[in-house]
Amino acid sequence: MQAADLYKPVAADFKQVDQAIFHHLDSNVPLVEKIGEYIIHSGGKRLRPLLALLAARACGYKGDQHITLATVIEFIHTATLLHDDVVDTSNMRRGKPTANHKWGNPSSVLVGDFLYSRSFEMLVTIGNMPIMQTLSNATSIIAEGEVLQLLNAKNPDTSEADYLHVILGKTAMLFEAACKTGSQLAAATSEEIESMRLFGRHLGIAFQLIDDLMDYTGDADTMGKNVGDDLAEGKPTLPLIHAIATGNKDERNLIRKAIRKGDTDQLAQIQTIIERCGSLAYTRQMAELETEKAIIALGAIKESDYKQSLTNLCQLALARQN
Repeated sequence: MQAADLYKPVAADFKQVDQAIFHHLDSNVPLVEKIGEYIIHSGGKRLRPLLALLAARACGYKGDQHITLATVIEFIHTATLLHDDVVDTSNMRRGKPTANHKWGNPSSVLVGDFLYSRSFEMLVTIGNMPIMQTLSNATSIIAEGEVLQLLNAKNPDTSEADYLHVILGKTAMLFEAACKTGSQLAAATSEEIESMRLFGRHLGIAFQLIDDLMDYTGDADTMGKNVGDDLAEGKPTLPLIHAIATGNKDERNLIRKAIRKGDTDQLAQIQTIIERCGSLAYTRQMAELETEKAIIALGAIKESDYKQSLTNLCQLALARQN
């Protein structure tokens, strides 16, 4: 199974989403369009809009409003990327300079605000109050997750539970909302909607776990960002949290100091420690458990090519290299 195969059941829909994205980037301010097009063209897989399309079709949706919904999901995601790169002072994403690196923080923040606003303008045209409620709640939780991550930065005492709370908000929530709103658009049963919601949540958690794992095992050229970026930002992700809990005194002290300082000078030694402590294997095991939960959650959804693509997404999430 290749990643491209995931898109085949909704290939025509996905093409329409691409067209809708650029149509709705229209603005009277040229810089808004320029930055918006730059980040959307930056090589993302658009998994979140794909989830909305697959969820809607898997639940029997026959209309065309899922195109607008998927575009809304992508705009919300793009807005969070613009804001995140400012907060994290990132200068590279997907192998390209970040928007804030090219145009400055104020422009990135304001274009992110524009995309949030435009997404809710589009959402109104769908005219579905439960979907509006789901997405408005999701955006609040995403913002809270980002604030929690900021509060946990450079805190080596962050617990595994604290970490999971952060990734549930900042990453898994939009996966969850994409799947849930797709099923809501299809007027699915309450059981099917809950099934899709849980699927998105568990897949999103697994996705972030693998992302945090790759920060210590990946290749910068493949990932499109620098290895050790999380440590440079003082982010206590699961590989570090597990190593602190299981390493010896010297290892614990080294990692704790690196988190507090946001210091990558000892990155190679820390990579050796988290490997020796089994922290990489533990993180992957947690991701595998989440994908198993995601697949089980699809039990209420009838068999189809759309459901199969959702299942395959779980397997490919574990095999990610970027």
